[in-house]
Amino acid sequence: MRSKQSNCQNNILCIFFSHPHSCFPQLDITILCEFIQLEPFFPRQIGNMIQILFPLVFLEMGLILALVFGTPVRRLLIMGLDRAKQGRGPLVAKTVAGTLFVVFISSLYSVMEIQKRWMETGSLNPTDQVLQAYNLLEASLMGFSLFLGLIIDRLHYYIKELKLLKNSMEEITQEHKTDSKPTKQL
Repeated sequence: MRSKQSNCQNNILCIFFSHPHSCFPQLDITILCEFIQLEPFFPRQIGNMIQILFPLVFLEMGLILALVFGTPVRRLLIMGLDRAKQGRGPLVAKTVAGTLFVVFISSLYSVMEIQKRWMETGSLNPTDQVLQAYNLLEASLMGFSLFLGLIIDRLHYYIKELKLLKNSMEEITQEHKTDSKPTKQL
């Protein structure tokens, strides 16, 4: 008996989520979840990605601030980034960034599909509004994260270049000082 009821509930979910605007136009997601005796799963299911992306964005912003200002933490961060860019580090970073970019494009596509439905029907049902808000927030956070990752990479590169230029300038000035000392003529 229980398996038939859960199978029926799964069929209702499949019908509702495959064609939400055509099946039950006035049905709210909380009513549907009460019907199948579940707590609303949209915020929990989609919220997991958002709960990962918010700390990631704040961590990247903290890294950028630590790299911009000359603090003792900056030296440690540069050493850590140097080590991360050796071996398989760049491959892993590119794979993660590529995956994040694909999910970012998928979220943007979902937002565009919901907007297209909105333009066709003239109104947006509550389920589509919630999905659009979550997809837009998710896409925004992923875009910020990718952009901040690029900023961190470029900051690291320019800090290393600046350090190399400073060292070479010091060597040149030292050579110039030793060469320009007046020699005693007899």
